[in-house]
Amino acid sequence: MDLSHIFNLKKSLHIAFCAVFIACSSLAGRAQEHDNTNDPHVTRSEMNAPHEEKEEDISATILHHIADAHEWHFWGHGEHKVSIPLPVILWTENGLVAFMSSKHDENDHGTEIFEEKGQQLVNYHGKYYYPAATKDAHGAYVALDENAVPNNAKPFDISITKNVVSLFLSIIFLVLIFTKVAKSYRVREGKAPKGLQSLLEPIILFVRDDIARPQLGHRYAAFMPYLLTVFFFVWLNNLMGLIPFFPGGANVTGNISVTMMLALCTFILTTINGNKSYWGHVFTPHVPWWLYPLMIPVEIIGLFTKPIALMIRLFANITAGHILILSLISLIFILKSVLVAGIAVPFVLFISVIELVVGFIQAFIFTILSALFIGMAVAEEHVEHH
Repeated sequence: MDLSHIFNLKKSLHIAFCAVFIACSSLAGRAQEHDNTNDPHVTRSEMNAPHEEKEEDISATILHHIADAHEWHFWGHGEHKVSIPLPVILWTENGLVAFMSSKHDENDHGTEIFEEKGQQLVNYHGKYYYPAATKDAHGAYVALDENAVPNNAKPFDISITKNVVSLFLSIIFLVLIFTKVAKSYRVREGKAPKGLQSLLEPIILFVRDDIARPQLGHRYAAFMPYLLTVFFFVWLNNLMGLIPFFPGGANVTGNISVTMMLALCTFILTTINGNKSYWGHVFTPHVPWWLYPLMIPVEIIGLFTKPIALMIRLFANITAGHILILSLISLIFILKSVLVAGIAVPFVLFISVIELVVGFIQAFIFTILSALFIGMAVAEEHVEHH
């Protein structure tokens, strides 16, 4: 099957550009989302009684594993912790401040103020805030509300976190893989596929014949670079999120900022390519004129609910899968019995296999819905002849 029209140099660069655009856009959106994530934290009473035995906060542990972080943690805690520190980049009142996360991670309870380039900050469970003027009753420079969320002002966080590193790693993999595949199509034009080309060609044909053509008709070729980029980007990151060790383990597609930017890309393509018929259905729907005040707002709202559904569907399904696996493992510690492992571990293995399938299905669903929304925007209106 000749796919050289898809994998010529121009469209290969188009795919690479789409991937880099998604990465850079996700970085900007992710920065503030990272600050608003509810990371696990110990209570103030636990800080004052470090030697007392306390129940493991399972929900906090699970949230910690699916949340973003300023380091790539492997194992251990305190002096025995093994991790890869990542750059912390903050835009503060005194300008740009940058340092490695390991420099100020010894105290993350907000009880010590540190200074970088003349700017005072406190580390509270991996997030950085401007310190309060005075300590609270527990010696911390962080004021918490009734939900134990800090009220302190904070700098704008544009750090290179675990999710950002994983995101760029996946893009590098995709660019290298598809550059090689594109070269194979040019060198072996008209010949049977071989090697990596033969492995990926059935999937590429699947995206073309079962996703792009049915939804986009004769205009499918113009959108193939984007659809291929989205499909393989989502699928690869879904799979990398299931790997429990470096370079996997980051919850990229379970980060709502990333899924938001992916959905925004689809929304932009849909809006830009909408034809006269598409916008006519929005602003002059086929209903009696006196229903326009009702239907036009509904149609406009519908323009935004489509990408919102795309965003939430991918985020919720991937996050739910990670939480389910971690919850099953946590049963061993909740019930404090090794016998539970005999039931929990097989279930975890089973769900992990299911997650491999779900990773592909979610990539398929996101891509086919994107193709459907774009197809609705570019479809020509059919005129009935009597």
